[in-house]
Amino acid sequence: MKKNLFLFIFLIPVFLLAQSRNDDLIHWKERQKLSWADYQGKPDPNADAAASTATFLGVEYNFKNGNLGYIITCSFSKSKSWGLHKNDYILAHEQGHFDIAEIFARELYRKLKEYSFDKRSYQTDLRKIYEDITKAKEAMQNQYDLETNHSINKEKQAEWLEKISRELKSLEAFAGY
Repeated sequence: MKKNLFLFIFLIPVFLLAQSRNDDLIHWKERQKLSWADYQGKPDPNADAAASTATFLGVEYNFKNGNLGYIITCSFSKSKSWGLHKNDYILAHEQGHFDIAEIFARELYRKLKEYSFDKRSYQTDLRKIYEDITKAKEAMQNQYDLETNHSINKEKQAEWLEKISRELKSLEAFAGY
């Protein structure tokens, strides 16, 4: 029996968006850092922030020939991201947000690899796994901004960039999903 299930979910920290054209998205790569040229969105006139980074954590599931398959994406939207005060220090803070999204893409991959497929409950199970990961991602993004005061606290900013780097390293086995 051949069944297909496709579920594609994108989440960004503040709101949900439909996928834009592919050239709008930058997929996370270890050796590719963001630049201010990537920030092509229109700044929010009411925002207090120096910049905003829109990241997407997506997963496509399929069930085919009795096997569960999935594709995970961690992306940055050029058209939804913007910067008012563009300097290297603020860009490093914003890169931190993209790197946090990658941490949770790897966590999602780890959880999906550990998942024991159950035909009766897999839809509910997979939804819960995704929701738990995105809640944890959101909590870490908020904690990052809170503790660094949106990069103003330079000591905490440096600590967080080290923490993010350590987390990425610890999940290296789950990169390349």
